Amino acid sequence: MNLVLFTVLLSIGVAGVVLCLFRGLKGPTASDRAVGVDGMITITTALMVLIGLFLKSSIYLDVSLVYAVLAFIGIIAIARYLERGL
Repeated sequence: MNLVLFTVLLSIGVAGVVLCLFRGLKGPTASDRAVGVDGMITITTALMVLIGLFLKSSIYLDVSLVYAVLAFIGIIAIARYLERGL
């Protein structure tokens, strides 16, 4: 992969994470914060896959898969808590 393309994609991904972090911190409701965190997790997973492709290392792909599954379970738990409480 071209270094310039990798740098551009990485910077776009980091900008997306920063915007989601802002929504996660300043969201007017708890649901908005959860959506911001979920978006940040999704973009971070995509960035890990991009880094794995650039470095030609499969360990990043494995880590990103585990990270995505654990994040999905966490977001489901947060959504259930927000809907019904404990």
